[in-house]
Amino acid sequence: MRFLNQFRAAPNLLTLMRLFIIPFLIIEILDGHYRTSFALFLLAGLSDALDGLLARALKQRTTLGQYLDPIADKLLLSTLFVVLTHVGLMPRYVTVLVFSRDLGILLIATLLFATGTLRDFRPSLIGKLNTLVQIVALLAVFCEKIFVSAHLTALRIGLVRTIAVLAPLSAAQYAWLVFQRMSQQAPAT
Repeated sequence: MRFLNQFRAAPNLLTLMRLFIIPFLIIEILDGHYRTSFALFLLAGLSDALDGLLARALKQRTTLGQYLDPIADKLLLSTLFVVLTHVGLMPRYVTVLVFSRDLGILLIATLLFATGTLRDFRPSLIGKLNTLVQIVALLAVFCEKIFVSAHLTALRIGLVRTIAVLAPLSAAQYAWLVFQRMSQQAPAT
């Protein structure tokens, strides 16, 4: 599929929609409209689930989608952590850990891809768990603002602490896996 035609593929249109949602989600959070921001976050999550299903069902897996989807995911999550920290709903240290991890992985992947050193950037099990906990923590933050509850507060605090452990742990595992993959390729080249 030609590059410009890849933009017309249904899964990529959903991913582009997710990117388009981000500024509106930020505005709603900054304006304190948590019900709307919660709805937009759910819409972004639904588009993420649907783009993968559509790519498989319609056989529209594209090179653009392989890069655009994880970029959209990371941009959405990292941006939410930064904005929620700005409005006082997420501790700074957690946002720094999340953002540093994602930026580090992005820089390493870009460098290795650009140099042709490595092109295998599958997420690790701990990385997937970290992303899941981040998503649930963000949902908990929104729910806590909408449905005030001590249980939601306790859940959010526990999830935030879990992220503080998983983010650096998953970054270390990612670095280890990249090192191993590079070491396996070295004898072959």
